[in-house]
Amino acid sequence: MKKIILSAAFLALAGLTTVKASDIKNPVRVAVQQDSVTKAPVELKDLPEPVQKTLQSEPVKAWTPTAAFLVTNPDKSTYYQVDVKKETETGSLKIDKDGKIIQ
Repeated sequence: MKKIILSAAFLALAGLTTVKASDIKNPVRVAVQQDSVTKAPVELKDLPEPVQKTLQSEPVKAWTPTAAFLVTNPDKSTYYQVDVKKETETGSLKIDKDGKIIQ
């Protein structure tokens, strides 16, 4: 009789502790948008003449160019990103093909 009561209590306890897993009814969708901006390295000596003149102009010539990149946006517009350094400060300039600094 003890075994029957003990097994009934065990089955009752096991029935209470079962996990109810259910399927996800509304799955979560994650959309990742890829950035289509391309950045190609350019030698400083290969920069167009208007860009080089801008780098030689008065407000910018105190900075030393260290690297240059041709950046192409998704709308096919392009500009040159020129990384510059002045003592311990670093920065970058965006210059279009006509030599105008882009803000």
